[in-house]
Amino acid sequence: MANELRMVEAVRQALGEELGRDESVVVYGQDVAVNGGVFRATQGLVEEHPNRVYDAPVAESGIVGLGVGLAAHGLRPIAEIQFSGFMHQAYHQIQQHAARLRSRSRGSYECPMTIRSPYGGGIRALEHHSESFEAGYAHTPGLKVVVPSTPADTKGLLTSSIRDPDPVVFLEPTRLYRAFREPVPEGDHTVPLGEARTVEEGDDVTVVCWGAMVREATRAAESVDADVEVIDPRTIFPLDSETVLDSVRKTGRCVVVHEAPRTAGMAAEIVARINDEALYYLEAPVERVTGYDVPFPLFAREDEYLPDEGRIAAGIERALSA
Repeated sequence: MANELRMVEAVRQALGEELGRDESVVVYGQDVAVNGGVFRATQGLVEEHPNRVYDAPVAESGIVGLGVGLAAHGLRPIAEIQFSGFMHQAYHQIQQHAARLRSRSRGSYECPMTIRSPYGGGIRALEHHSESFEAGYAHTPGLKVVVPSTPADTKGLLTSSIRDPDPVVFLEPTRLYRAFREPVPEGDHTVPLGEARTVEEGDDVTVVCWGAMVREATRAAESVDADVEVIDPRTIFPLDSETVLDSVRKTGRCVVVHEAPRTAGMAAEIVARINDEALYYLEAPVERVTGYDVPFPLFAREDEYLPDEGRIAAGIERALSA
């Protein structure tokens, strides 16, 4: 059985079902209880689970630090940071404590904590509300980093993240929250962490992308005269290299797309892995279509910053013509 849901509704369904399934799950964050979150992703949960959904002060470090303690003592906290641009205020708790708890305690403690946050551009937000810092979290050993691109994947990946024994940073693309609906399975629905999804199959060129870029890349693939394979890693770390490498070995060409800045972004890591493991299969250098090495602009220049169908299509054409 499946219902047609938007991404924000899939988030709410996953949280509600896990709260009902497992009494150790707690949900908390800024405005998540009474107001249901800034995007209403948690709307109604406090009425359904009044003792396990809480509002928190505007103190990101405290929100994450509390979760580390709750997780170490047997609970499964799900903390919401209102926008990912403000997760930096909690980065020391994420990097120094949540991510290291298992190794620091030599396995005596786990940190089954999920840190949810809206992320990415495209909604005309204010400063610090549109950042894409997934590469920074992927560079933190001990963390898993997840970015969904569809409502069904959102529910499945979030459910798997909540059940995982280690901390997960779960980044929800804000401009996809209400962008479209698709069937989302009711009840127990999981998507394994660390497994990529082949969105479209093709033989001429591989496009690797995630989050909001998947829709842009799919549109770009339809606009070019080529057979394009589109791969969505879904989990930035651990990264499913083999699915990407198998695709590149087949097509011989690759374009990697993300809205984060270009320098030291995840595209650079993916290119490095392709060069390590599939260099002799390449017919052309791997193209990168990314954001720019500048602070995320305010809304008047947002469209010029974000990769779109046209820029991605141009990248595909460059890879095909090289």
